[in-house]
Amino acid sequence: MNNGLVVYKLSGSGNDFVFADGRLTPANRWKPEIIRQICDRRAGVGADGFAVLERGSGPGRVRFHFFNNDGSRAPMCGNGSLCATRIARWLEMVPTDEMVLETDAGEVHTRFLEGPEERSEFKLEGISGLCEPDIEPAPGEHSVHFLTVAVPHLVVVVDDVAAVPLAQRGRELRFHHALAPEGANVNFVSRGPEAWAMRTYERGVEGETFACATGAVSCAAVLCYLRQIDTLPWHVRSASGLTLAVGGRLVDGKLEEPSLIGESRLVFRAHLGT
Repeated sequence: MNNGLVVYKLSGSGNDFVFADGRLTPANRWKPEIIRQICDRRAGVGADGFAVLERGSGPGRVRFHFFNNDGSRAPMCGNGSLCATRIARWLEMVPTDEMVLETDAGEVHTRFLEGPEERSEFKLEGISGLCEPDIEPAPGEHSVHFLTVAVPHLVVVVDDVAAVPLAQRGRELRFHHALAPEGANVNFVSRGPEAWAMRTYERGVEGETFACATGAVSCAAVLCYLRQIDTLPWHVRSASGLTLAVGGRLVDGKLEEPSLIGESRLVFRAHLGT
């Protein structure tokens, strides 16, 4: 790494990321071993993922490159998109609070929401592949559904997310043969006395992350299909204790034109050493 290279740490409801300005150091300069070093929570900055923002194909557009903290490339990240919107606006890469992120999973329309809470919103084109894979629910699990919301997700409706042995069960499902070869993020969701709650085992991180925005949209889509949601927006508490709000249109048990509002907080700016 070059002495004095600037990076930015952001939090999306506890899902944390390191961003680099690709106008200064383009994405092809960041090698997997460097990304792993930066994301290391002991020897580096520490993050669930790493992103590089470059100029997009036109005004109001930003090219969003996203990498898991193991250095592998990912098509897109929901909370990463919220944070990309925040830092792109702060770095004046776009002229207004609304923009289009060009990702490996396609275009994502986003906007930064002014105010003290530092939130952003993204809108997705749609949801695909909702099905019930050949996976036997474990005790305390009511249903298991697979779908793609930019990236693959497995949604497991459970009695109580707090009681899920997430490290063990999440890894087992993430690598289940029914999901081969790519696997999926695994989202556990339950309804408590006051609110819905979710926890996530995230591929690439290979452990629990405190929030998952596309996972929240995936949970909402499955619960709409199961007729457990009848109004939008739907609010769900992430493992960080912060809430994500899923919007869109509910049509005959289908979540259409999904959107999500969540935190996109700039934590700090740092200069990396050699």
